[in-house]
Amino acid sequence: MGISLLMGGLAFVLAVALGNPVIAQLKKYRIGKQIRIDGPSSHMTKTGTPTMGGLVFLVPVLLMIGGMYSYTRVGARVLPGWRDQFGDMVLIGKSLIIPIAVMLAFATLGAIDDYMGVRGVRRGEGMRGRSKAIIQLIVATVAALVMNLVAGYSRVGVPGITEPIELGFVWIPIAIFIIHGFANAINLTDGLDGLAALISFLCFTAYGVVSYLQEQVFVTMFCMVLSGSLLGFLWFNVHPASMFMGDLGSEALGATLGVVALMTGQWLLLPIIAIIPVAETICVILQVGYFKLTKRKFGEGKRLFKMSPLHNHFVLLGWSEPQIVQRFWLIGILAAMVGVGLAVFGN
Repeated sequence: MGISLLMGGLAFVLAVALGNPVIAQLKKYRIGKQIRIDGPSSHMTKTGTPTMGGLVFLVPVLLMIGGMYSYTRVGARVLPGWRDQFGDMVLIGKSLIIPIAVMLAFATLGAIDDYMGVRGVRRGEGMRGRSKAIIQLIVATVAALVMNLVAGYSRVGVPGITEPIELGFVWIPIAIFIIHGFANAINLTDGLDGLAALISFLCFTAYGVVSYLQEQVFVTMFCMVLSGSLLGFLWFNVHPASMFMGDLGSEALGATLGVVALMTGQWLLLPIIAIIPVAETICVILQVGYFKLTKRKFGEGKRLFKMSPLHNHFVLLGWSEPQIVQRFWLIGILAAMVGVGLAVFGN
């Protein structure tokens, strides 16, 4: 844990150092956020703010995990007694290749979506929802199959039960749903300055603690490096934000969070630890479903909330952006504490 926390601190420094150069390049190439006209009118002032800022926290993660991989591989080859001193540290590449690959795949898809929203024919909209959902589903399916058939992940931890439960092939569709679902859940949460990054920081920190208690050294390292990078990104993303993470960042974070939860086996606790993204998603589902139901029944659609996702409902209630973010963050802290507590309960 000591090394993981130190690496998280270094990741923070790298992210802060990257921030201004990334913002300058995004401005140079006019990669600015296009605000949807059906969103809160108060958000129109954010138009043109640099997006695709997720690079600020993704690059440090890739550099540091890649650097650690190279460091341990070289050490294992040229230094006598390296394996005796560092145990299985040389296997870092095998243990983290799945979350890194998923992160890169969803970041690439998100970047394409961001660019199309800024420069494409569907300016302000991005990729068609159905096309993006199909690609997300394909990537999630490949990831789930590799995790199950190659890496052997197929268990779930249940609070109060000492031994995890083996699910076999039933685990695969569950994993697909989690990876695909949380890629979109974090994306829906990314609507206010600092909100998605703060909530993601809490979630990865919580799973970093869980993986540490499970003695999954490299999952812990990965989570803490990503958490530190997110704090560095927040230096530029807190209200008033000077850049947004974009779909490049939010989809990569959500899908990777799903993978990390699956790797720890404590994915049953994901709806608790990630209670804010789950609430945002449920809000959208209820809003759309109720609108369609009432339109079919009464000829005019009605809404359960003033606007979805959930944070927009509070914007229209008159809450300020910092109020919403800070209160959602407080709920997120409590949920993360409860989730970690349940993860160790009975073990």
